[in-house]
Amino acid sequence: MNKLKNSKIWNSKWPAVILMLVGVCFMGYGISRGELAVVFTKAINICMECVGIG
Repeated sequence: MNKLKNSKIWNSKWPAVILMLVGVCFMGYGISRGELAVVFTKAINICMECVGIG
């Protein structure tokens, strides 16, 4: 386990870059499925409930 922590790959910037690209790909997939409107609708409803307007 200690050998894995001291590995050069984990001390570089590449794991962060790869994870960021995977996240962007998942966001693009969700947007292409139309999930953006669903998320915005839920966010608006939660905000309105917290403020007490809705």
